[in-house]
Amino acid sequence: MRYIARTSWTRRHFLQLFVAMFIATLLVWGNWNPTIASKPRLPKVILISLDGATPRLLNQYLADGTLSQNRGIGLLRRQGTFAKQNTTITPSLTAPSHIAIATGSVAANNDINANTFHLVASPFSQNISGFNAPIGGYSVSIDGPTESTDLTAQPIWQALKQNGKKIVAATFPGADGADITVPGLLNNPIVQSASKRTVDYTVPFGAFAGVGASGFSLTAADFATAPQTTIDQLQAAGKVSNSEILQTNRSFDTFTVGGVNYNIQVAALDTTNDNKTNYDTLVFFDANQGIQSGPFSLPSTGPAYVKVSEQKSSQFYFEGSSNKAGAAFYVSTLAPDLSIVHFARYSANYIPRNPAVLANVDDINNNVGFWADQADYRFPERLNPGIDNFSDQELEAIYEDQVRNFVDYQTRVALRAIRQSPKADLAMIYIEEPDGSEHQFLITDARQATNPRDPNSIGSAQDREKIARYDNYVKVAYQAADRAVQRIIEAVGTNRKGIPNSNIIVVSDHGFDPFHTTVNINSFLQSKGFDTNKVRAVTSGPAANIYINLQGREPNGTVTHEEYVTLQQQLQDALKSFVDTNPYYTDGSTQVFDKVYTRPIPANLNDPSFGISTNEFIGQDTGDVFALLTESYNFDGIQTPVVTRFGDSSSSPVLSVPNFYGAHGYDPNLINMSAIFYAAGPDIERGTLDKVRNIDIAPTILRLLNVEPASTVQGESVLN
Repeated sequence: MRYIARTSWTRRHFLQLFVAMFIATLLVWGNWNPTIASKPRLPKVILISLDGATPRLLNQYLADGTLSQNRGIGLLRRQGTFAKQNTTITPSLTAPSHIAIATGSVAANNDINANTFHLVASPFSQNISGFNAPIGGYSVSIDGPTESTDLTAQPIWQALKQNGKKIVAATFPGADGADITVPGLLNNPIVQSASKRTVDYTVPFGAFAGVGASGFSLTAADFATAPQTTIDQLQAAGKVSNSEILQTNRSFDTFTVGGVNYNIQVAALDTTNDNKTNYDTLVFFDANQGIQSGPFSLPSTGPAYVKVSEQKSSQFYFEGSSNKAGAAFYVSTLAPDLSIVHFARYSANYIPRNPAVLANVDDINNNVGFWADQADYRFPERLNPGIDNFSDQELEAIYEDQVRNFVDYQTRVALRAIRQSPKADLAMIYIEEPDGSEHQFLITDARQATNPRDPNSIGSAQDREKIARYDNYVKVAYQAADRAVQRIIEAVGTNRKGIPNSNIIVVSDHGFDPFHTTVNINSFLQSKGFDTNKVRAVTSGPAANIYINLQGREPNGTVTHEEYVTLQQQLQDALKSFVDTNPYYTDGSTQVFDKVYTRPIPANLNDPSFGISTNEFIGQDTGDVFALLTESYNFDGIQTPVVTRFGDSSSSPVLSVPNFYGAHGYDPNLINMSAIFYAAGPDIERGTLDKVRNIDIAPTILRLLNVEPASTVQGESVLN
């Protein structure tokens, strides 16, 4: 860190200071501007998390010019410090890793052990999202679960608030202003109150509004001459068509969002002036409200006008929806004569209207807009309805449109939050890419089937053109994330040496690996004879929490302490002995499970800690057996129907061909799981760090803000 020495002041010192300030003003502004009394105060520290950014790809892209060395991450690297390796936690998944960043403690301590897991206080069949689970645990007793007064981990914002600091959180995991309850319990007890998850300006991550995305394939037969009301409304809106205005002649998309019914209709316009019938624009509107002419104030958008040649979507706000939801429309194919019309309506989304942060949510809705559509993997994986007639390239174009728009939206949310809280000491910002694109497009292994429905498409039979397309999509995601960093740098400005005026730290939660095989854990457990009423697995990526339905711990538990011991050992043995012997995927034999951890068992089976004991890898709500797959294997991506791998017996449903390509969640010590760390600013010296840990981020920020870390922090500041 840089320090400013204190000394006594004289009249000469004051004169020197005045001259220096005057010269600095001229250098920065070029001339004196009497209308500016002083610069607004900027956040002292800005933390930006780029989900899934991995050092090996960033280094490659900075070296080959995909990313500029003078902007964004490249600027931070050149003007500050970076780590060659940033070790994340076990498991290297998004929710646990972000809570580790926020608390400075590992998953076994902060009790967020996966993206999805089971609270032992819930009924045995119930799960909870790691993004909406109690950070630092909760109290479990015979009287039921309650909020803990002795948390095992504390988010950084709590220590900062206690020391009078101001914090901004823009869609950062864990800072959502929500009351956290236990799924499945009738009395719905709060186990973490909103006050522990709220900062001075809090924007929760968006939520699904109940209507999924869909594709639509129409032809000229689906259109007829538009009614006069539509023509008049388009004319009032200033829209001109050089051919007869047509409109869909049937209701093809009706749904309910936020208590309001919507009936989407489409009008076709010819905006070309070439004396030909050449339809090039579609207008999407709610028939119940007609085509409004505007002007519109956010979050309202009016009709969605989509010109096919622009290859970008148009947002559509669901006017009147109680949750202030919206979607967007994208046209992938539009024949000039309407003989082929392909378009997609994205899913309905909104920002959760948690009472504790409602003012901030409305500020975003009214000044940035409703929650934009995240990149939807259901398009390229062909899981959304109505897209059977779409080509791969059309579905990929839809996904890329969502990547661009969502990163831009998250960036604008972050910039709005910073502008609204100029006196913040810390701004915590989350950007979802490049994670989503790496999941979908990371084909770098000859054993990956480039056609998920064809197990033969591996090795020399891989589609090289598709691999090239996918490689470019990953680059585009990194470029989008890098632009987000650059826009934030521009918002706070740099000094005349190019150093950001705020201390900007850019990290990721984990790295990435390609995978070629998906594992069906439930089929595996059943094949080994385990009773699903006594044993069940909850998976996230390549991590599995396997729970035993223990009496006295699980509501309505059935397994005795003695049987628990037997079942736990049997599970451990089964996982450790599972090998893949397919010669097309292994060099003879590969252990499918890389790491297997078990909950400690006290010597006395009647010990009150039985079933809730913890260790370095097992937390309160971790499975009784916790396991990580070996690289190249993943629990996600099972297709319906299952696609048997090349060389496997079709009678084995445990291992199969997945429908996407990238994964994380493996052993964090693997080099490909390394996260990134870049930092530059007025208090950060230039240099290179060999190795940092994601649990070091929180104490580093606390050091910059002169706040002592809580006793639960396990990391250490990386600054001197």
